[in-house]
Amino acid sequence: MTSGGRRKSIAVFIGLGILLAGGAIALNVSWIVVNWRQAGLLVVGILVFPLIIAGVVLNTIFLVREIRRNEHHDAFINAVTHELKTPVASIRLYLQTLQSRQIDEARRQEFYRVMIDDSDRLLQTIEQVLRAGQGGTRLKRRQFAPVDLRTLVTECLSLARTRHHLSDAALAYREVLATDTPPRILGDEDDLRAAVSNLVDNAIKYSGPEYAGLEPRVTVELEHTDTAQATLRVRDRGVGIPQAELKRIFKRFYRAPDIVTTRVKGTGLGLFIVRSVIARHGGKVFAESAGPGQGSTFTVQLPAAPPS
Repeated sequence: MTSGGRRKSIAVFIGLGILLAGGAIALNVSWIVVNWRQAGLLVVGILVFPLIIAGVVLNTIFLVREIRRNEHHDAFINAVTHELKTPVASIRLYLQTLQSRQIDEARRQEFYRVMIDDSDRLLQTIEQVLRAGQGGTRLKRRQFAPVDLRTLVTECLSLARTRHHLSDAALAYREVLATDTPPRILGDEDDLRAAVSNLVDNAIKYSGPEYAGLEPRVTVELEHTDTAQATLRVRDRGVGIPQAELKRIFKRFYRAPDIVTTRVKGTGLGLFIVRSVIARHGGKVFAESAGPGQGSTFTVQLPAAPPS
């Protein structure tokens, strides 16, 4: 079903709910006018009437939510299909070329590099889907271990520079620490690495040259001035986020309904994974933006592990 068809379905259900509620009100008022002398029945009618109206309203809300949920699921399936099909098709094309033609060593090495990049993209999509499925899983505290947040963040940035072929200026890192000791987080290192990588990749993806006209400028800042808390900020000067979308973007499968989403491919799982991971570690994450075209800042606050 197209987005226009879904909107029509939602409008139909809302209209039907309004008509049913209006009909129930008219029927109840008419019944009261005709039978106002029968006090017992009048009292029963007054008590039952709100329950009927509430049922109609709840039913309409449920139907509208189901339509929207199905819309998000369809968009997710289409996005995942594209994210899986594109690298597989690319790898197959290069393999067929290598098999059918004589290619010089330089071009051969270039083909190998592209296929490795496509394989990494394919693996990243699969890992995101798997992590999203584990979003509701709660790890026990005894499974957590101290994690050096500075080392984890710098490793994620190094990988992002390599993956997106960025310079140090395009992806900058700085620290604001009260002491020389980097903050340590009690948690799962793989999950925390996935959360940080998703934030960095998201900032790069939505601040590319097709939007800013320049190389992406992303700044990652690690702050540890409070012994009880570590703060990580990821700033970009990209497309920005409308105020109404700042909380919705962390929902599963959700992608802001903007023209940018038609150009930037994704599954709608990255920020959901970030929120799930940070929540499991007792922290919180939120987004800030002055509006479309003004860039955005994602802030992660995590409880710091006590000193050894």
